[in-house]
Amino acid sequence: MPAVPAEPSGPRPLGVAVAPTGQPAVDAGLARLAEADHLPVGGHLGMYEDVHRGLRDVLASLDQHSGPPAPSPTPDRPDRHDQ
Repeated sequence: MPAVPAEPSGPRPLGVAVAPTGQPAVDAGLARLAEADHLPVGGHLGMYEDVHRGLRDVLASLDQHSGPPAPSPTPDRPDRHDQ
């Protein structure tokens, strides 16, 4: 009976596929997560914190409107009567 090859010891890349989001800053952060496969465990935390900070900044920027203000709702006209 042939010997079954042993699984490699140590960490292995997860091989998780990431779909592009269309938001360059988010895509760059997600691409950085792949670096974890090549970093020693001690480097994971700093990299995760950096990516988290970048994603948080993207979300915060969504709250800042760069265009014209949204139109205000039209108040009911007092001369209008429902019949």
